[in-house]
Formats: sequence, C-alpha cells, structure tokens
Amino acid sequence: MKKHTILIAGASGVVGAAALEHFSKLPDWDVIALSRRPVALPEGAKHISVDLTDLAACQRAARELTHVTHIMFAALFELPDLVAGWRDPRQMAVNEAMLKNLLDAMEPEAKGLRHITIMQGTKAYGGHVEPAPVPAKERWPRHNHENFYWLQEDLLRARQKNAAWTFSILRPQIVFGYAVSSPMNIIGAIGAYAAILREQGLPLHFPGGGRYINGASDSRMIAQAAEFAATHEIAANETYNVVNGDSLVWQDIWGSIADRFGMQKGKDVPMCMAKVMPTHEAIWERIVKKHDLKANTLAQLISSSWEFTDRALGYGVENPADSVLSTLKLRQHGFANCYDTEDSLHDWLELMQKNRLIPR
Repeated sequence: MKKHTILIAGASGVVGAAALEHFSKLPDWDVIALSRRPVALPEGAKHISVDLTDLAACQRAARELTHVTHIMFAALFELPDLVAGWRDPRQMAVNEAMLKNLLDAMEPEAKGLRHITIMQGTKAYGGHVEPAPVPAKERWPRHNHENFYWLQEDLLRARQKNAAWTFSILRPQIVFGYAVSSPMNIIGAIGAYAAILREQGLPLHFPGGGRYINGASDSRMIAQAAEFAATHEIAANETYNVVNGDSLVWQDIWGSIADRFGMQKGKDVPMCMAKVMPTHEAIWERIVKKHDLKANTLAQLISSSWEFTDRALGYGVENPADSVLSTLKLRQHGFANCYDTEDSLHDWLELMQKNRLIPR
C-alpha cells in the first residue's frame, strides 16, 4: 500500500496536468485527478468528474475519497474577459466557493488529510494594479487590493487552526506548460500565432510592447515544488515564489521561436492578439488540414489565452514595469530545482507539436 494519496483539483489545467504527470511517477503516491472535463491519465492514476461549484456533487465524490492524504488545489475559474475578471467580485466569489465546497466535503470524510497546497501568482504583489518593487518577496504584507487569493488563504488559515493538516501556498509567474482550452496558456498562443503568420508568408513579428524583465515558471517545477511542500515540515503554512530562476525578456528569445517554426524573425509590430487572432479561424482550419493536426478550432485550442499573452508580452505599454520575484526563500528552505526558461519554452512547444496541436 502506498504512503500517500493526492487529490489534484483542476487536473485539466496547465498546473494540474503537470502535477498529475509528476506525482504519478512517484512510487509512494496514489493519484486522483479531479476536473469537470476528462483528462489524459498517466498509468495508475484515476479520474473523477466533479463540478466544484456544486457542494452536493463534492460531498458525493468525497465519500469515495476517504483515503486522501494530500490535496493540490489548482482549480481556477476565470471570466471570459480575463484581465477585467481579475478584479470582478463574481470571479472572486466563485473561486472562494470552489475551495470551500471541496474543504466542506473532504474534511469530514478524509480523516487522514495531512496537507493542502493552493496556487496564487504575481497578482499577489499587485503588479496588475501598480508596479511592484523588485524583487517581490513573500514576507511582504499583503498588497491592498481585492483578490480571490486572499479569500482562499483566509479560509485555509481559519480552518487550519483546528485541523491536523497544514497548507502551503505556491506563487508561480508566467506558467509554461501543456493544456487545451486553458485561459492562460501562453505556449499554445505563441505556437498558434507563429503558425498563422507562417501560413500567410509573414516573418515572426513581435506583437507586444516595450522591453521589460520578467520571469516564468515551468509547470514541471511547480509540481516538484508541490511535492516538496507536501513532504517537508519546514513548508507548513508557508508561502513560496516558484520561478525558474533566470530572467525573461521576450524580445531576446523571439529569434529562437522563429527558428523553431522555420521563419525569419520579424520586426516589432504591436498587435492586440485578443482582437485580431480570433478572426483567423479560416486560416487555422487550413493549417489543421494541411498539417493533419487534431481537429480543434482556434477558439477551442487557445480560449482566452490571447488576452493573457497580450498582457505577458507587454502589448500597448511602451515601458512595462519589470516583474521579478525573489526565489531565495524556497531555495533556503531546501528546494534546489531550476529550469532554463528558453529551454522550457521549447520543451512545451515541442510537446504541442508532437501531439499534433500546432504544426512543426
């Protein structure tokens, strides 16, 4: 019998999918994926379909999950207007309710629950409200803005006082990973953008704004950090930035993306992807047929990731503020893994090409 059983909520997303792969490879872990949509399961993993906004559905599922020892909560609700939704009370309320419903269902049933991991992000430092000081550190007081992060965190802290379990909070930056229809999958958006420009005979123009220093988080490293947090006492009730460890300036790696698609690196041609790219469904349909890709429409593949990509690339901003997260706390506590951000980007583009989601 294995030592641990982890329930990964939000297993169809970029972070959840990586966690599903990672924990399934560990010898002492049983893995249960929870999501509304079906997911591709690694060998040995199980899946349950649950809508986390439905408390009764969560309670029914929990009766079969009494053996769960760990929860990784990577589920996320986003409104169609992604960036505006980050400050919308409806979005905050739904994300709080999803975690609350799962806790309400699981706590009476999973008596051996030992640890819960939840996800936050750079919005914790208020970078979407005003420039954040560099580097952003976990020990800072909360940035004074409304955010579902604080609602979920307060819920955990209140429950944890009378519980046997501990929790950890992970804060990645721009997440590189693999998912279809994710609202924040920049890898898919860049790959589809390159393919559409190439089909039109164009070079790979840079569609964003001014240069700025940023960072990224490989979803594999987020999964590794989740394992660390779940199995080390030092991580109990702690918050960690989880970033690859190097820096990212998009313009400086743009040429390597052009090389991957056999294209010339283009000029800086600012373009609002969220407005322009959805108009290219006909071109995408032609690409799918020409390259024998899986039959996703552009909307199905990318969802609202165009809007997220606009923001990540600094579209419409002449001098974007640098966004740098300190990685010291996690490393000082004993986690030493890191990823080369450019290599990470190409790893995930390669996987999307291998799985016939974007063309080579």
